[in-house]
Amino acid sequence: MKPESRAAGKAYSNGHVREYLRRRGIRHSIPEKTIATRYDKRGYAFLGIATAASVAIWL
Repeated sequence: MKPESRAAGKAYSNGHVREYLRRRGIRHSIPEKTIATRYDKRGYAFLGIATAASVAIWL
C-alpha cells in the first residue's frame, strides 16, 4: 500500500527524492531550499565578510 502524499523537510528537497515520488505517483509537500548554503551561515564566514566590508568602508 503506497501513501497518497508525503511531507518532508528541506533536507529531502534534492532531485532524486522528488523524482522518485513523481514516478510512484505520490504527491509531496517538500519545501525548496533557500539560496544560502551551510557555509554561508557559519560565524567565521560572517566575520570575514564583515571585516572585509569594514576595511573597504574605512579605506
